[in-house]
Amino acid sequence: MQPAHGGEISAAGSATRRSSGARARWLTGVAVAAVLLSSCAKGVSEVPESADNEYGPNASMSGSLQVMGFGAGDEIATTRLDLAKKAISPATVKLVEGDLDVQQFLSAVASGKPPAVVYANRDQIGTFASRGAIIPLDKCIAGEGIAMADFRDAAVAQVTLNGKVYGIPEFNQVQVTQASGELLKRAGLTIADVNGSSWEKVTAANEKLAKRDGGKIKVIGYDSKLPEFLPLWAKAIGADMISADGKTAQLNDPKVVQALEFAVNIYEAQGGFGKVKAYRDSADFFGSKNQFAINTLGAMPMEQWYINVLNDVSPDAPMAFDTFRTPEGKTLAFASGSAWAIPKGSVSPAAACRFAKTMTAVDSWKAAATVRAKKRAAEKKPFTGVLTGNKTADAEIKAMVKPIGDDKWDSGVAAVYEANDSTFALPANPADAEFKSAWQDAVNRVLNGQQQPQAAMDKAQKEAQAALDKAWAGFKE
Repeated sequence: MQPAHGGEISAAGSATRRSSGARARWLTGVAVAAVLLSSCAKGVSEVPESADNEYGPNASMSGSLQVMGFGAGDEIATTRLDLAKKAISPATVKLVEGDLDVQQFLSAVASGKPPAVVYANRDQIGTFASRGAIIPLDKCIAGEGIAMADFRDAAVAQVTLNGKVYGIPEFNQVQVTQASGELLKRAGLTIADVNGSSWEKVTAANEKLAKRDGGKIKVIGYDSKLPEFLPLWAKAIGADMISADGKTAQLNDPKVVQALEFAVNIYEAQGGFGKVKAYRDSADFFGSKNQFAINTLGAMPMEQWYINVLNDVSPDAPMAFDTFRTPEGKTLAFASGSAWAIPKGSVSPAAACRFAKTMTAVDSWKAAATVRAKKRAAEKKPFTGVLTGNKTADAEIKAMVKPIGDDKWDSGVAAVYEANDSTFALPANPADAEFKSAWQDAVNRVLNGQQQPQAAMDKAQKEAQAALDKAWAGFKE
């Protein structure tokens, strides 16, 4: 799930609402994206690269840079954008705001009129690179002196294909365990019973927390957050859904199937996924009567930005937080986020490179965080930090975060930062969209009662591997 300007712990309410829409489109549009990527890729690789490709302090900055997929919706964005504009002056910036339209982007590249720089989800980078829609950034990184060692390994892995970096990571997004402290107390449970450190305890807690009346759900005990969090559950027991080189699907690994069975059974114990989802979808998720505020949800793993939503709209909600943990008790988070890439045929790759560097630089993040902290103080609200793909920036911003003065919210912020230091990500591959579609469709077939986990993942394995083999065979750097 990718929030607008998305890694903030303290995302603005409007930004979070936009992120919810983006997430819904992401979950339902994967198969469509796969078709678009295949159909729009024709002719992309033949587009000539701009001759203006000298990078570094003496590079020429000129023209108008069209920036696609990015919107300056809050102070975290606008502060950095202002710095980036100054860095590329006298070149100017023109934003094409809103979520990235994949078809529009690939069509623009194929027509020879691409944007100068594009803002995309990191899990789109591999496919864009394989289609020849974006260029490797080795010369950009070297010329501008971008300190890639400052960036988080998991984030860099998501934008690295066949040993070459194709994107500069921006925000980071992680999950933590979020629970109703009141419901836990009533059931004689603690946060340790629902943080994932024991799947047996999660199962037992789900049964104690869940409430039904005449067949209707009144309280969701535990939400395992399928289909999107299957990689998290699988990794918790040591399974990777794709090989580190992005070439081999591992979707029917026995541990992946085991993770799916466990997470599905959490729903089955509550009457089935359909009933849980219907009740979940009826909640005032972003409002003061959200499921934690009115005690209708026991616990779930959830992205970090939701902590601030809850603090904003229901500060008195009886929350309890911890990291998501493996059965060995180790903190784990499935990282996702955004990145900057330079399209093939960019009118000014040098200016685009400096723009991307400035948007993700440590000093830019600190400046934006300072503005955010002052704004939050003026609103008499806590500043809970900003999560980026840059670990150096994260450390400096974390030092700016002051205790809220309420143990439950302070523990939430602490959990987020701990999670951010314990992430993994699915590595880049040239069939990102098709791969994601294969495993998510499989999970949905199981949730809908159409297939058993093993059969569903066997089918997904064949589909995903076929897509990977075809994409790698056609990949040209």
